[in-house]
This record gives sequence, C-alpha cells and structure tokens, in this order.
Amino acid sequence: MKLVSAAASPFVRKVHVVLHETGQTGDVEIVPVKTSPLSTSAEVRAANPIGKIPALIRSDGPALYDSRVICQYLNERADAHLYPDSRKWEVMTLEATADGIMDAAVLISYENRLRPSDLIFKDWTDAQWAKVTSAVSAVNDRWMSHLNGPLDIGQIAMGCALGYLDFRHDARGWRKGNDALDDWFAAFSRRDSMIATAPSD
Repeated sequence: MKLVSAAASPFVRKVHVVLHETGQTGDVEIVPVKTSPLSTSAEVRAANPIGKIPALIRSDGPALYDSRVICQYLNERADAHLYPDSRKWEVMTLEATADGIMDAAVLISYENRLRPSDLIFKDWTDAQWAKVTSAVSAVNDRWMSHLNGPLDIGQIAMGCALGYLDFRHDARGWRKGNDALDDWFAAFSRRDSMIATAPSD
C-alpha cells in the first residue's frame, strides 16, 4: 500500500499515528507530496478526485480517501479495536469533534498563507477560531474521562488536532482555561507514535 501524504497535515498525521499504534508502518510506503487547494499535485488528484490528502492506494482495490475512512480500514485490517463496540458512538463523536478542530484550523492556515495579505478576511478567520475554542472547551469540560480511558481513535484524532494547533496557531493560545486537556495532551504527546509523527513543513 502507498499513503499519499504531507507531513504538515493533521489528517495525514492521524493516519500515521494509527499505523504506528497498530504495527502497520512496514506495510505502507509513504508518498510525500506538495499540494494545496490552489495547486493540487498530480499524485493526489490521481488517488482522490476531490484532491485532498490523505489517500491510501491499495493493490487489491480502489484508493481510499478521507482520514476517517482510512483509519477505519486500517483498524479492521489490524483488528486493533480503536472503534470499540461498547463506546463506538462516543468514540466517533470525539473523532468528529477533533476533525472539526482540524478543519477550522487548516482553513485559517490556508487563509493566511494562500490569500494575498490585503485580502485576508479577519472576521472569517476569527469565526473559524471560535469553532476551535468552542470545541476545545467542550472537550475539556465533558470528555476528559473518555480521553483518560483505553486508547481509541477519538484520542488519536484529538492528539493530532491539538498538535496542529501548536504547530500552526500556538500564538492563539488554545490552552487558556483548558487545564485538564492541556495536561492530557502533554502526556499523550509523549507516546512513541506521536513523537514519530510530529508535523513539519
């Protein structure tokens, strides 16, 4: 299998962490690409008609894309129990919350990096950041018992989301008022899988 990826993407990182946590890193060749919404690479377009990463190219079937699809596939392939039946809906809701944080944070990054400086829409980026802060606060207030439980995809996704906030938006200070989540992330970041997949440009 081949994973079309970019080291800065939190969605790609989520897949990489799953590969590490499920012992499948040796089964996947990493195909690094330079891509953006304004300049989609040919490798990405060939694997995913929407032009987004990550995409998993398989020899025995069509390419898979969207990190949630890929992570579920890898989980089943390894029988890893990252989506346990007893708490499946909670796990998937937490994953969706983390993915929403990633979506909003990536959109802010694109606005600041791709749009001409005199056209940056500050009210729009502030609105995206409000989504981030609302979600982070909700996780801090309501989800800590889950985050402190057995490893699942919700924890992996949240770790990657918070890691991206540090990577691209550290100055905005997501930690303020979220001490429990800050403590959890400090510990989760020390996992071998998180250290091995730290984002880079």
